Amino acid sequence: MLKHEFGIMETSPLSGQRYDKYEPEKYDCISVSDRYILPLSEKLSGISFFRHTVDVEGKGLAYWGITLISPDAAGKMLPLTESIHALEPLAKLLRRAIDENKYVIHFGI
Repeated sequence: MLKHEFGIMETSPLSGQRYDKYEPEKYDCISVSDRYILPLSEKLSGISFFRHTVDVEGKGLAYWGITLISPDAAGKMLPLTESIHALEPLAKLLRRAIDENKYVIHFGI
């Protein structure tokens, strides 16, 4: 099963700081099956995220890489997840990140 990992970052990423290692255990990540993320790809491609560093912006999730999701981007992503029962844990994580003004880290498949 292909899966994506999402976790809340305790400290906000800084300019010049890179996230290149696959380490979901560091962020207490939740796993989400690709079969639920893939159908959202087109809608997610309209949202600006960051690729491995806050210095590189890109549209949509870094499908095979690492995405840094700002609280603002999490707010735009949240409505896409709320109506899908299987994405309830992701919606909960996004809500918490928004409430706490924290970044979410995404590890692609």
